[in-house]
Amino acid sequence: MTSASLRNLFTRKCVFFACLLSCLLMANSLLAQPSKEISPQDRCSVCGMFVAKYPNWITQARLSNGTVKFFDGVKDLMAFSFNPASFGAPGQKLQEIWVKDYYTLAWIDGRTAWYVVGSDVYGPMGHEFIPFASAAAAENFRKDHKGTKVVRFDEITEPLVQSMRHGQMMR
Repeated sequence: MTSASLRNLFTRKCVFFACLLSCLLMANSLLAQPSKEISPQDRCSVCGMFVAKYPNWITQARLSNGTVKFFDGVKDLMAFSFNPASFGAPGQKLQEIWVKDYYTLAWIDGRTAWYVVGSDVYGPMGHEFIPFASAAAAENFRKDHKGTKVVRFDEITEPLVQSMRHGQMMR
């Protein structure tokens, strides 16, 4: 092979790998976004409520099989996360978790959000984890609405979720 042929082959391989990398990055960014399609028929995967009736409270999770599940609040999303099998998704893990910032209603990554517990603001099913994009917003809300504490996603436990769900489960 001549040096011109080697350069041409090298250039083709570089272009191919650049295109492949671009496609992979685009596919990843498409998955790492909340679903925009929420139908009036979509029900909470935990309690069965129609989630479109409560647009400010909708949360969602993309499962390891690519399925998107909707919830009428963080509390039900968390109940699902602790035991997907009991809600019809055996063997599934939550790949993406999306919640809405309480003040801006912008979708935020549920794993990086700050949550206020025990406030005087109720969701569609009563007591609720109130999500925020920043610690400062969560702390201000906690003070203004008599919240008991601010927690991160990893600090939410199944007993805490169940205590908030007690007496408010539809199914």
